[in-house]
Amino acid sequence: MSPLNLAERLGRDTFPAQVYHRQHLHVPGAIPAPGDLITWDDLNNILATHRLDPPRLRLSAEGEMLPQYRYSAPVTTRRHTVWQRLHPAELHERLTEGASLVIDAVDELHPAVGNAAMELEQWLRTGVQTNLYASWTAREGFGVHWDDHDVVVAQVDGSKRWKIYGPTRTAPMHKDMEKSEIPPEKPLTEIVMRPGDLLYLPRGWWHSVAASEGEHSLHLTFGLQTTTGAQLVSWLSDELRRKEVLRLDLPVFAPPEEQADYLERLKKEVVAALEDPGVLARYMGVRDAEDVTRMRPSLPHIGNVPALPELRVRLTTARALCQDANGGDGVTFRACGKEWDMAPAAGPLLRRLISAVPGAITLGELAATAQLSLDDAAGVITELVHGQAVAVERGSA
Repeated sequence: MSPLNLAERLGRDTFPAQVYHRQHLHVPGAIPAPGDLITWDDLNNILATHRLDPPRLRLSAEGEMLPQYRYSAPVTTRRHTVWQRLHPAELHERLTEGASLVIDAVDELHPAVGNAAMELEQWLRTGVQTNLYASWTAREGFGVHWDDHDVVVAQVDGSKRWKIYGPTRTAPMHKDMEKSEIPPEKPLTEIVMRPGDLLYLPRGWWHSVAASEGEHSLHLTFGLQTTTGAQLVSWLSDELRRKEVLRLDLPVFAPPEEQADYLERLKKEVVAALEDPGVLARYMGVRDAEDVTRMRPSLPHIGNVPALPELRVRLTTARALCQDANGGDGVTFRACGKEWDMAPAAGPLLRRLISAVPGAITLGELAATAQLSLDDAAGVITELVHGQAVAVERGSA
């Protein structure tokens, strides 16, 4: 088991069946070495070497974002572009005053966090964005609030007190018909998160967070994209365009009996589609195959991938699919919005590539797994690199 495998730490089999979308879960000491995710030195390096403008990098206090000029200053380059240089002394001052530091999508900036996010993506079959939060005082950075997506929180260093109030509206959405504006008066529970602890919260659960234990705090929040009935119906409406009745203009000027007949025909098509026992599996297959969250280039290999056994390659998505083609005369591989039909011999290579997520694997091992020559294995990988589903990590030019 990987030391960063959050799926195992949360309960790989029991979590989806008993916890996911249902209730909160606190797992003390789940990660033995939380510094394997990220450290304060890693954070300092990110701040020093990346030009991160709000809202990607922001300071927040009591639900309000601080103006950027309070911790940075504009710099004009000789090409007359302007960027904001972080001022460490002013940053320290704002944090001392009680602001919280936030970096959105830190999984795109730090490989270990990106790998942990990919593990969650593969396990829960959904997109994940990881934000970093650092704070030093009992002042709440965001007040009592709820998120429109489920979260997995990993406490990396220090401690933080979470007050969890529960939901006032079931499964609220970003674009919703109603708002949950008034939180419950008293929390259901209070949890002090310490290094290595994990916390899961379903969307819509009110909570507040503060570094109120007299020490600084560093934690990561893995935000899980929603997969709702509204999204299913939206996808289904596109799928049903092959049906004539959905392509027809609405009979807005027709007599009532013709309008009723049209609506009945429309209802039959929609009901028939929803009664298909495979509709959820098809929809999730489409979502998995279209995931493009972690594409990366393969420099210096911009043409054909060389047949070098030590060359390391990795999938750029955690949700690729490999299935036997109808009739058993090949395999179909879907990833990053593309589809490849390949010979049966490619199947073991593709499945081994998927099993390596989020890690990389050598071309030599892939070839040996599939009992292919290095040239043939390199040919398969070249196709996938051109389709942006695979990236070459390192190797000879």
